[in-house]
Amino acid sequence: MSVMLKRVQRWWALAIALYALDWITKQAIEANLHYGQEISILPFFDLTLRYNTGAAFSFLAQAGGWQRWFFSLIALGVVVGISWRLANIGHTKKLEALSLTLIMAGAIGNLHDRLAYGHVIDFLQIHWQSTWYFPAFNVADSAITIGVILMLVEGLLFKDPKGKTE
Repeated sequence: MSVMLKRVQRWWALAIALYALDWITKQAIEANLHYGQEISILPFFDLTLRYNTGAAFSFLAQAGGWQRWFFSLIALGVVVGISWRLANIGHTKKLEALSLTLIMAGAIGNLHDRLAYGHVIDFLQIHWQSTWYFPAFNVADSAITIGVILMLVEGLLFKDPKGKTE
């Protein structure tokens, strides 16, 4: 097995596991809820079934269909770019590799939805009473968000004296 393949193997395994969790949860919601249905879990948290043809916060959701392919190409580029980066740093920069893996897993999960259904399945909804609702999201979106937060933490907290991230 090549050295590069060994460097990315564990990170890809984690990405595939997260993708599987994303897919399983989306399938369970699709099988048990009808579109728009909300099931209250906590006073501020519901399960719901929503479809997003756009990107985060439904950006470009009403664009007429071309955005499906545009966002799919971006996700594909992200997966390829992150895989290349993981091959180069996956064995030395563990926090960066973890954050990139989370982002890649989320990109794969939402890419699958776009290619298979033409929209992303969202089902987690946070709100305050009935006055404020955060846009529905999914496990893939959560992985991307956590990955970005870890990347920011690394960039802010783990710098060498010359200002370069470690």
